[in-house]
Amino acid sequence: QVQLAESGGGLVQAGGSLRLSCAASGRTFSMGWFRQAPGKEREFVAAISGSGGGTRYADSVKGRFTISRDNTKNTVSLQMNSLKPEDTAVYYCAAGGLFPTTREDNYHTWGQGTQVTVSS
Repeated sequence: QVQLAESGGGLVQAGGSLRLSCAASGRTFSMGWFRQAPGKEREFVAAISGSGGGTRYADSVKGRFTISRDNTKNTVSLQMNSLKPEDTAVYYCAAGGLFPTTREDNYHTWGQGTQVTVSS
């Protein structure tokens, strides 16, 4: 089974940018990013198809976040711009099936997460 490892989290001021990366140990199909803020349930952020041609975003991040992938390196990235304090959370990447979906139960493998903290 593929293993996933996130990197790139950190502390940034509101309005700043961060780029998260997820390295997979092998080939993956659709990939997703989810996040969990303290005291809240994990929520969908973005997803991308295996080819990279299809993407989906949560309304809260549309226009600010961009998901991309490099299949030659088995990596998926999440470029986060115009960050807000409400984006503070642990961010997880996940490997899914053929189609990029927003549902957690469609993803079978998860990374351990990386902390993103946005200060006001």
